[in-house]
Amino acid sequence: MRTADVVATATRNAFRSKLRTTLTVLSLFVGAFTLTLTTALGAGVNDYVTTQVASLSTGDVLLVTPAASTDTSEGPNEYDPEGRQQSSQANPLGSGTLLNDDDLDATRAIDGVDRVEPVRPITVDWIAAAGDADGKFELDVNPTSSIARSDLVAGTQLDQEADEPQILLPEDYVDALGFDDAESAVGQTVTLGYTDAANAAETTDVEIVGIARTSLLASGAGVNQAVTDLIADAQAAPGQPDAYAVAVAYLAGSGDGGQVTSSDVTSVKADLSDADLAGQTVEDQLGVIQTVITGIIGVLSAFAIVALIAASFGIVNTLLMSVQERTREIGLMKAMGMSNGRVFGLFSFEAVVIGFLGAALGALAAIGVGSAISSVAAGTVLADLPGLTLLLFEPSTVVVVILVIMLIAFLSGVLPARRAARQDPIESLRYE
Repeated sequence: MRTADVVATATRNAFRSKLRTTLTVLSLFVGAFTLTLTTALGAGVNDYVTTQVASLSTGDVLLVTPAASTDTSEGPNEYDPEGRQQSSQANPLGSGTLLNDDDLDATRAIDGVDRVEPVRPITVDWIAAAGDADGKFELDVNPTSSIARSDLVAGTQLDQEADEPQILLPEDYVDALGFDDAESAVGQTVTLGYTDAANAAETTDVEIVGIARTSLLASGAGVNQAVTDLIADAQAAPGQPDAYAVAVAYLAGSGDGGQVTSSDVTSVKADLSDADLAGQTVEDQLGVIQTVITGIIGVLSAFAIVALIAASFGIVNTLLMSVQERTREIGLMKAMGMSNGRVFGLFSFEAVVIGFLGAALGALAAIGVGSAISSVAAGTVLADLPGLTLLLFEPSTVVVVILVIMLIAFLSGVLPARRAARQDPIESLRYE
């Protein structure tokens, strides 16, 4: 029997017992459906995070914080009035210790650092279009807007070295402030209202340089250093020593055209560590998010694997029963000269056919259902996150899922196929 005949015969034999085969295929269908959806979910979210990193990260900045200490063997540190202060709130990017001016000077002295700016949180009470005292809206300012590039609808990025006050507005403020569209808002002036340290109301006019899309990884408006310094100085308590939770180190690259390379970043991080400081890129921070996402997807995929393992026992049972029912047929084939290898191939390929049917149907159903869910979600609950495809079905991933399930089916069919191949033709022909 030629290989093509073995394949054709195995395909026909897979449907001899339609009910049994259907139930086995359905069990594989559940596993394939779940595994395809979970891999698509992971691909969609990770693709969005990767895209956001590419659009948000400038690639030439480091967030500098005091190095987190894990050494508790010598007890608490002695108080040093000239040393670092402790924050009243824990710093999520490092320890509860604050940077001081000496830390900033040490960072500036590191080879490869162009300049250093402390991140000074500011509070803005309201924003209004210039000359519109009645149309005021609340506004949150992202204190770390200087470390990232915004995903722009219109305009340009903030110029952190400019003396003129600049702001990047979120897209949903365009209509609220009375602008026709994002393009017409660029270049216009808006007024920010804030309260100073003496509890007096103050205002400042800033120029809109860009309109930013809503992003999962960046929230609030962005302002340049000129605005931050103006408001932070006004809101600083008199006599309070300078202390900062985070500072931004702008790097000077050694690559072509002054481009910052990975070796530049690594070198500066090492020098910061020697100065009892820590440096993180935007990618470092978002890597934590991706790790959490990967862990969640892994847990969900584990349920699909359990379903596939259960289905594999169904394949074993189906083929063992098939071998028993076709004992005389196996004996006849072997008596006519069919080799053990051909018999093994015949039954193992039956398992592969069953695996392919369950995997293909499950994957196709997952793509259909998942595409519908993604479409509905994009227009409803995920409408504020443009660019996010909740379930991203990559052809290569779907093919891998199908091949993996076919491999599981083949391995499940090895035992029944070996039993069939080892049967004695004389005894098989006598079987009743």
